[in-house]
Amino acid sequence: MLKRLIFTLLIIAGVLVLTALGLDCWISLKTAPFIYDDLTALPHRQVGVVLGTAKYHHSTGVINQYYLYRIQGALNAYNSGKVNYLLLSGDNALQSYNEPVTMRRDLIAQGMPAADIVLDFAGFRTLDSIIRTRKVFDTNDFTIITQRFHCQRALFIALNMGIQAQCYAVPSPKNMLSVRLREIVARLGALSDLYLMKREPRFLGPLIPIPARQEVPQGTQGYPAVSPEQLLEIQQKKPHEIKPALPGSAQSHAIEAPGVNRQ
Repeated sequence: MLKRLIFTLLIIAGVLVLTALGLDCWISLKTAPFIYDDLTALPHRQVGVVLGTAKYHHSTGVINQYYLYRIQGALNAYNSGKVNYLLLSGDNALQSYNEPVTMRRDLIAQGMPAADIVLDFAGFRTLDSIIRTRKVFDTNDFTIITQRFHCQRALFIALNMGIQAQCYAVPSPKNMLSVRLREIVARLGALSDLYLMKREPRFLGPLIPIPARQEVPQGTQGYPAVSPEQLLEIQQKKPHEIKPALPGSAQSHAIEAPGVNRQ
């Protein structure tokens, strides 16, 4: 009896794994025609959406190569005339963590004009970033800038929402097996969000068509607002000791509908 039970469980586990791998491959194939590795072949779009990620690894304080590749890819796309504006979409959940402002500072340091940069402070997830680009920033045909595996999930979300997006796939670091395995789980989550939960972005807000001049108040902190060593100490604190940025405050600047509060 025990052997039969174990055998049955193994069969079920095998079916689930094969299903997950099959769905992963389906998403890759479905989005392949809209991904460009060669910048010269990338069609022009007015807006390039750079999907945010941490500049430093939380556990070690070492700089994140995924971040560097996205910043360089965004600069290349802009300098080559493939996009006219960059929408930097990311998380700013903590006072010491602000992905859009960090990307903005690094791009400006490399010669990117501030006037051609727009910030989306409510890009908490890929789904939020993609849908907000259309519903908040009034852009339906844009170029996503991120790694290929991330392109596939972002484009899958866009296609299912009727958004005419394409993706410029920037290089990925080597030895990304663990990241790729997590991506399979993330794609299953995206399927659930789109087909089962029918999720919408956490925050929407008033329409802000691009181009739109956007000022970043003085004193706004980027990431890291502390050194990598201090960041390790922050990560070790209890959650209640780290005060989140408040909507509409100088630390947050998230674009939200009036009267909407974070939960």
